Amino acid sequence: MERRHIYFSGRVQGVGFRFQASWAARRLGLTGWVRNLSDGRVEMEVQGERTAIEKLLELLNEDTYIRIRGMESREIPLEEGERKFCTEY
Repeated sequence: MERRHIYFSGRVQGVGFRFQASWAARRLGLTGWVRNLSDGRVEMEVQGERTAIEKLLELLNEDTYIRIRGMESREIPLEEGERKFCTEY
């Protein structure tokens, strides 16, 4: 298990990024959250098995409309008791 804090840049707002991230994360059994930032980036915290997190990132990169140009990622402490993945508005 690991938890990652990630900033995405590129064409990541107005293209269904949060919806796709939430859908894929739930399907893969991941927890955490995703939200848009005022500077045009998207911020995410995601927790689960490393292979599932890698699959989530792969699915986002394969999306027709999303264009991830940059990604800043770092491992952070696990959130005990977290049970779902949510989209923050």
